[in-house]
Amino acid sequence: MVFTDIEVAVEKFRQNKFVIVMDDESRENEGDLICAANAVTTEQMAFLIRYSSGYVCAPMTNEWADRLDLPLLKELSCESFADDRHGTAYTITCDFAHGTTTGISAHDRALTCSKLSDEKTTATDFLKPGHVVPLRAKDGGVLARRGHTEAAVDLCKLASLPPVGVIGELVKDADGDMMRLDDCVEFSKKFDISIITIEALVEYIQKQQ
Repeated sequence: MVFTDIEVAVEKFRQNKFVIVMDDESRENEGDLICAANAVTTEQMAFLIRYSSGYVCAPMTNEWADRLDLPLLKELSCESFADDRHGTAYTITCDFAHGTTTGISAHDRALTCSKLSDEKTTATDFLKPGHVVPLRAKDGGVLARRGHTEAAVDLCKLASLPPVGVIGELVKDADGDMMRLDDCVEFSKKFDISIITIEALVEYIQKQQ
């Protein structure tokens, strides 16, 4: 069997392990490397940056983003002639204001992500804009939108963790193109990382309801 059982993947996720999440071939047909933000380490962040596009995002619930005053970019005063093709809900970027330097290092981005998931932090603890990209998950999770953003938040919820994840899109070393299913399967075997599909996650959540 290529894919990991959802319950096994959730347990790995709870243990602060990465999970690779594949979306539909008809959508992006990409694999995202995902972990929970609450305990992400500098080493994990360096690994994510190394094997992804380096564009690190932090999916979270709308309620959580509201508390941290992270508005959607489209609500800010800027002009665009195109919307994101998959409806990704980008917010203003941020850095944690304490204990970081430039904000771009693996240490700084790991600290920012972990603090984004800390219920004790407030909006004033973050510099905006910054180097981490928070994303707002659609209410209803993958049942409402079959995106990596929602999958990350749903995995956090299933693992009983704060609803903030860390994600990056896997890319190939050879040419920098996106990893597709076969590439992601090989990557998961090489690094012993669980791999699931959003479709399987949807089915699992539906059965739990």
